[in-house]
Amino acid sequence: MKLRVKTTLAAIAAVCLMMVLSAAGPAGDWPMWGGTPGRNMVGVMSNAPTNWNVETKENIRWVAALGSHAYGNPVVSGGMVFAGTNNELVLDPKQAGDRGVLMAFRESDGEFLWQHTSEKLASGDVNDWPLQGVASSPLVEGDRLYYVSNRAELICLDTKGFTDGENDGPYTAEVFKGPKDADVIWRFDMIAKVGAFPHNLANSSPVSHGDLVYVSTSNGRDESHVKVPSPKAPTIVAVNKKTGELAWKDNAVGDRILHGQWSSPAVGKIGDSVQLVSGQGDGWVRGFDALTGEKLWEFDMNPKDAVWPKTRNEVVSTPIIVGNAVYLASGQDPEHGDGPGHLYAIDATKRGDITQTGRIWHYDKIRRSISTGALHDGILYYADFSGFLHALDAKTGKPFWVHDTLAAIWGSPYVVDGKVYLGNEDGNVVILQAGKEKKLIAEIDMGSTVYSTAVAANGTLYVVNRDHLFAIRGGGAPK
Repeated sequence: MKLRVKTTLAAIAAVCLMMVLSAAGPAGDWPMWGGTPGRNMVGVMSNAPTNWNVETKENIRWVAALGSHAYGNPVVSGGMVFAGTNNELVLDPKQAGDRGVLMAFRESDGEFLWQHTSEKLASGDVNDWPLQGVASSPLVEGDRLYYVSNRAELICLDTKGFTDGENDGPYTAEVFKGPKDADVIWRFDMIAKVGAFPHNLANSSPVSHGDLVYVSTSNGRDESHVKVPSPKAPTIVAVNKKTGELAWKDNAVGDRILHGQWSSPAVGKIGDSVQLVSGQGDGWVRGFDALTGEKLWEFDMNPKDAVWPKTRNEVVSTPIIVGNAVYLASGQDPEHGDGPGHLYAIDATKRGDITQTGRIWHYDKIRRSISTGALHDGILYYADFSGFLHALDAKTGKPFWVHDTLAAIWGSPYVVDGKVYLGNEDGNVVILQAGKEKKLIAEIDMGSTVYSTAVAANGTLYVVNRDHLFAIRGGGAPK
């Protein structure tokens, strides 16, 4: 397979502007990839669990079956848990076959509520790889959910689905309208409307500011990896979250795409402006005015002598924004294996080409990464695809310690309750003490590969392995 997912493949309701732009997730729900628009993988939870067993169900509140491949991270909002998967677990015979699936569960007990399924694109492997399902992590704000389907559609859903018996518009042409089906509010087809050509899979996890919701189009190369079929298609689109209409787009990359574009954008208040920050397929990261789309700065994530694909990397990781700094690592499609990577702290108050002037520090002892960072108490935790977790001084980039998890890492480190949680391809969740000294607390077998990232919400830790969603009880007491 070309890539079992093109993301980290790889997660917001806000009560005020300061909370929306906060770098650390608020207590309670976890309503998007990264918890808040700044995407910093830091949560709030007391007595986060360090002991559970997926076979005996010790400390497991509930388990929900998913399809056979789950990459998109779970989000929790409004008493519901949402997760993307494929259609190997066929819940409706009328919707059988290879599809992308977004599933909704009740937060209290894991009961299945509704699903939204999307048929695979007729173009096949090049745009929509078989059995890969939904790799996007939804964004939830109130009773509206936004996610990117396997068909490269940015879709707005009613979080109640058709459980309320109402078909909210303006879109009312759903084929499936049963009580276990999704209610579509609007859809923005990035292939039809902006000419996107997603390479293998569209995966972007939406982020928002004000009335706009932002995603990457996943525009990329053709199946031969030689040509960019749609060089004029944008990398980023901003869509009105109420109407589904395009507000602005940007195509700073043009035909310089190295492979695909699978990094999700972040939003944050930086200096005197609210910026959208996007890692892009030419190996640069760029900052835009979130309201107008004006390009403010750009930074090359590669040394000048780097050559694709040996040493020059694209950006697959999601940037995090903390204060006026952006933290981001470079990497490639995991099918390319490991190789040298680069991790940067960037001063995003600068303007223009800030490859030299905006560099705060550069850490080159990291391998290629598709992970997102977690910055807590002055320490940046960052994982690479080769299986190493790095703990660095966020001000200087100097390493405190490195831990080898002994397997490839698709997900991201997550910090909560003074602990760092990280899953790997062997199906283990490694738990370490957060801090300057390395201390391994536990290593827990999840039964199958963990591609996603652990997250906490409302006193429960959620972990997705290849085919199940686990709600894990906090406090260490069995149910």
